[in-house]
Amino acid sequence: MIDSGRFNPTRDEAEAASEDDFAGSAELPSLAATETGPEPGLERAFRQSTLFDLGQIDVHWDEDLSTLWAFMTPLERPNSNMGLIRDTMAWQRESKRAFDGKQASDGSGLLKFMVLGSRFPGVFNLGGDLEMFAECIQRRDRATLLKYGIACCEIVDRIWHCNDMNIINIGLAQGDALGGGLEALMCFDVIIAERQARFGLPEVLFGLFPGMGAYSILSRRVGPVLARQMLTDGRIYTAEEMYDMGIVTQVVETGEGEAATAQWIKDHASHHAGYVGINRAGRRVNPMTLEELVDIVETWTDTALALSDRDLRMMRRLAAAQTRLRG
Repeated sequence: MIDSGRFNPTRDEAEAASEDDFAGSAELPSLAATETGPEPGLERAFRQSTLFDLGQIDVHWDEDLSTLWAFMTPLERPNSNMGLIRDTMAWQRESKRAFDGKQASDGSGLLKFMVLGSRFPGVFNLGGDLEMFAECIQRRDRATLLKYGIACCEIVDRIWHCNDMNIINIGLAQGDALGGGLEALMCFDVIIAERQARFGLPEVLFGLFPGMGAYSILSRRVGPVLARQMLTDGRIYTAEEMYDMGIVTQVVETGEGEAATAQWIKDHASHHAGYVGINRAGRRVNPMTLEELVDIVETWTDTALALSDRDLRMMRRLAAAQTRLRG
């Protein structure tokens, strides 16, 4: 196994967003290997990649399971801050660069499964950076809000399309997934949730709506009527309720999420190609495009700029509650 060594450096200087946060993959050097066989090329790709050197995502490669494990390690609030968005994009981009086209000894793809979880106790991800949203709304900074939203849509699109690789994406929810955190989680082919985890889209409580994929994803997973109900109610769902709706694949006991995920991979590895084909067929029958997501995030941005002072106060109270979780 090639492991990150639980890499999570101190980042006291962490990171106000800049144009570089959303740089495209074309700006980075190629990781193509010249050697024959999987290991030499893979090792070279790792040496040239930032995959195992991400500030807010801990990544390790499990050769035995043909699985790339990744766990979010947020610096402050367990939400989708600009730094985490940048690291998530790097995780997706560098995973493809390192593994795409690499073959195992049996001729199949070297990477078969990608897992995303969280190391923050009790939380998968609480969604958008509400404090940043409030500041942008107060200063009428539409450009930054839209740029943030489009970056989130690009992440959602890549998860939905399995990073354009022959893999199965697995979301591991060992804690709460709310707002944008749930939007991202619902894109995975397989979702394994620990029983104590809670799920919801509470944006309507402060006059907004989850605009970075929720309606698009839910309408495809549970139908438009239930999708609209989940968005307008703003209620919190249990893992069992999400399983009953067909969103969560498996509910396991508290503390058993990682072991259950590894077991799911072992149980389904021999049918990997079939599952990849089924998932790809499903996306073809009911496609979701980046263009659709970006159109909706334009509406989300305009809705955010129309929020009242009362809504902003509620948004900031929720942001403060996220901050207190760190203590």
